[in-house]
Amino acid sequence: MRIDRDGPSSGPVIRGLGVHGYLLETGYHPALLLTASAAMNWEPPALDALDEAALAPILDPAPEFVVIGTGARLRLPPRALVRALEARNIGVEAMDSRAAARAWGVIRGEGRVIAAALYPLDAA
Repeated sequence: MRIDRDGPSSGPVIRGLGVHGYLLETGYHPALLLTASAAMNWEPPALDALDEAALAPILDPAPEFVVIGTGARLRLPPRALVRALEARNIGVEAMDSRAAARAWGVIRGEGRVIAAALYPLDAA
């Protein structure tokens, strides 16, 4: 899947998504943490074990919200994580990873300060 970005924004750009992962300027990455200014390779925990510690690199400074791409299908992140982030005034938007990759480009194109945690497409 190729992803085209409409508007200018700074920071990492997801150019595509396929069997090898997310395509950035630096090549393919199976899983990613993204901020407005950086893309980091990520070894994600099982989704049901996802917590603030696993997302720490993208939470300071605090984004408006975190997009969580949960793999090939939408799965809900742990309720404890959602409550903890909401207590810090950080929203959480979970979606399948393809939708999350597209949303990243659209929302970043609006200049909003968000972060993303993107699981591989084959995440169970």
